[in-house]
Amino acid sequence: MSIDAKLKELGIELPPAPKPIGTYLPGVLTGNLLFMSGIGPRRAEGGAITGKLGGDMVTGQGYEAARVCGLNMLANIQAVIGSLDRVERVVKVLGMVNCTPDFNEHPKVINGFSDLFVEIFGERGRGARSAVGMVALPGQIAVEVEMILEVRPA
Repeated sequence: MSIDAKLKELGIELPPAPKPIGTYLPGVLTGNLLFMSGIGPRRAEGGAITGKLGGDMVTGQGYEAARVCGLNMLANIQAVIGSLDRVERVVKVLGMVNCTPDFNEHPKVINGFSDLFVEIFGERGRGARSAVGMVALPGQIAVEVEMILEVRPA
């Protein structure tokens, strides 16, 4: 089944690929590795999910913010390589959580991103991962995620 068909089956519609907000590319393909820049939880209808986990946000809200990051990441991957069907596997995910010093549920938050990729790609959507806390993220976004993927030739 194509990834487009899988998205349709799951009732998932990708947002437009977010434009970079700085001097960088959304992703760089070198050989069969795709290095994707960090992406935040920008809503398709505008604005971003902001807040601090352990402060004004709870883990479930962070999970949803990480899922929105995943949708944005999928849109960016598609924009960079043309088709999500080229994704061979997730190699590495780095999830960064804007949180208070005593917050300790970073992995549960980043599961919002990882669960989406496993839902869409199956086991090839599961890769190595780090989930870390940050004192702040750009624009006070709740979550930022970057990743490395293995891709098939065009």
